[in-house]
Order: sequence, then C-alpha cells, then structure tokens
Amino acid sequence: MTELTEPGGKVRLFVTAGLAADARVTPDEGQAHYLLHVMRAKAGDRVSLFNGRDGEWLARIAEVSKRSCVLQCEKQTRAQQDTPDIWLCFAPIKKTPADYVVQKATELGVRALQPVFTRRTIVTRVNAERMAANAIEAAEQSDRLTVPDIREAVTLDKLLKTWPAGRRILFCDEGGDAKPIADAARSIKESVFAILTGPEGGFDPAERETIRGHAFVTPVTLGPRILRADTAALASLAVLQAVKGDW
Repeated sequence: MTELTEPGGKVRLFVTAGLAADARVTPDEGQAHYLLHVMRAKAGDRVSLFNGRDGEWLARIAEVSKRSCVLQCEKQTRAQQDTPDIWLCFAPIKKTPADYVVQKATELGVRALQPVFTRRTIVTRVNAERMAANAIEAAEQSDRLTVPDIREAVTLDKLLKTWPAGRRILFCDEGGDAKPIADAARSIKESVFAILTGPEGGFDPAERETIRGHAFVTPVTLGPRILRADTAALASLAVLQAVKGDW
C-alpha cells in the first residue's frame, strides 16, 4: 500500500462527507476520474482527505470500479485548525486575474471571499462555482484544512448597509492621506477584519466619501505606488496576516 503523491506533495482531496475512523467516502465524479485515470490509483493506495470540520484523515482506496471508488478513513493525521478571521471584499475583475486572486487569497489564509460591485466595476457577473472550484484546488494544494467561504456578490451600498457589528474594514484607499496598512492594523482593537479593494479604475470620489463615512472603516494606504486591483488585494492580505494573522 502506498500514499499517492503528485508534483509538489501528497494527493489531498476536499470532501463534504463526515470523516471519522472507518468512515467510507465516495468521491465525486471529477475526483474519481483524477484518482483513477490521472494518478492511476489502485485499491490499497492512500490519499489524504479533509472537509473543513474533522481535521485531515489518511484514507485507503477500499473499492474500485470503472468510474468510481470508495475511500475508507484509517486514521486522523491532523486535528482541525482554522484560519484567522480575515475577509477579502473585492471588486470582481476579469476572469484570469479573478481566478488568480481567489487561488492566492486561499493560499494566504483568507476566511471568506466577498465580491462587491462598484460603479467602475467592469465585470457584471460572478461565477460562484468557478470561484469555489479555484478555492478548493488551492486549499488542497496549500495544505490548509478549510476552504474559504464564497459569498454571493453584492453592491457596495448593500455591503456597507448590512455590515456586521464588531468587524473592522481596512479600506485600501488610493487617496494617499491614510495610514500605512501595517501601522493601521497594529493600532486597532478588533480581532476580526475585512479588507476592501476596488476595481481596475478604483473607487469613484462619491464612493470613497461614503466608505470613509462609516465608523467601522479605517482607510489605509499600500504605499507610494498605484497597484493593480489583484496586486492590492493580495499585498494587503499578506501584510495583515503578518501583523494580525498566523504568520
């Protein structure tokens, strides 16, 4: 019996089923195809499973058919751990950069991904299934035990009107009259955060004024250069993880 490996590390699969000793899990069609026809797995081979609730488990391929297989949990290899409670609220951007943001934000340990439509947002539709697939793949590859929560896209106005009490927004503002993000993060008391970044063209002046008018918002700057929307989202996450997260 061997543990399957792929370039970069072991084979890990995210599943929705409960995981426990001797639990039997049937992977979905895509996962079964990957195991049986890409990785050439056979009965007795082992893979790692996680579901965001029960930690990570080593499982044995107990049964194999032409199109499916059954995985049986043998032992827990890691207890469940969560990521810091950091959300990323971002204006949707074109497909390839958006995929990149979701993948890398997942690697960086974001808890939730919230698309936000602004006045200058070019994208008019968000593919939540595609976002979820990218997040799952990144979670599997980055060794995290959870998958970010993929939120339904909302307008900026709705986001601000329904914002939960006790969570601080760090507003990445290009205005230049704000604290550096690291200094701002160190100075605020809340333990749960969100980052808000804009579209390719930035927030318009009226939006900036509205955002800054809320008591739960702290404007921050990401330095002397204007960053692309995808760069700003990931750079701000990295800084916040270093200052307040699990780095």
